[in-house]
Amino acid sequence: MTTATLRSLGFAALAGGLLCFTTACNKDQDAAPENLESAEDSGNAEDENAAIGDIIEVAAPGNEKVSNSAVREPADLLRVFGTCATRSYNQETRTLTIDFGLTNCVCPNGKTRRGKIVVVFGGPYRLNGVVQAGATAAVTLVDYFVNDRQHTGTRLFTSLGSGSFTLDVQKASIITAEGTHSWTSQRTYTRTAGFGTPTIQDDKFQVTGQATGTNRKGVGYTAQIQQPLIKNFTLGCARHFTAGTVNITNSKGKSLLLNYDPTGTEACDNIASITVGNVTRTIRLR
Repeated sequence: MTTATLRSLGFAALAGGLLCFTTACNKDQDAAPENLESAEDSGNAEDENAAIGDIIEVAAPGNEKVSNSAVREPADLLRVFGTCATRSYNQETRTLTIDFGLTNCVCPNGKTRRGKIVVVFGGPYRLNGVVQAGATAAVTLVDYFVNDRQHTGTRLFTSLGSGSFTLDVQKASIITAEGTHSWTSQRTYTRTAGFGTPTIQDDKFQVTGQATGTNRKGVGYTAQIQQPLIKNFTLGCARHFTAGTVNITNSKGKSLLLNYDPTGTEACDNIASITVGNVTRTIRLR
């Protein structure tokens, strides 16, 4: 797996950002609070998956066959985590270590981080600039904190070729003062446009998969993508999905359906809807 692959993973992982609602939605009396909390927990988890993908991408070695090879784009490294981390790469073990240190450091996005992200690359290298199917990046977090919330678990990115990949998250948790959100998830990101071009603004992905977990209030949930989520990276579109549905069911038997395209137009906006029973409400995503 190479920097080019990780760029795809980092940007496409943003497509995992599920279900962050506005405050008004959180107070919706028709929706089970447990489902809204599960939805928001899932969104926060997927946001950090995206951030980890970006961090790995900018810190990856420019030459995978040389220990401590320089990064390809130093400006991107400064943009993502500034001077908050040191990086090292061992060619023999194909291990990248990104060390934020033992005390909080404020990154360019305003979040504080400490601890380590350790990445072991596996599978074939790229051929003629193209990452081959089967390339992997296995991610482990070591005493890793974001805004004083500890993040745990493993993440495995696996290239499917042609810019598509899977993301398998196992035994993950975010430990907060309000409780611990724990989960596992499996996602498949299928690239439908933009492979092989230098810009991401013609990229488009379909996302499928599911997650199971326990939210920070101790309520179990499942989140199943029912209709593939569409992520379009055209300027003005990339912040939210433009289509797709996710069903969230909690252990108390209540369910919520989130629809990213209630108008059926795949518009580039933050308008979505939630359906609980026979009641559908329009919402705005954060």
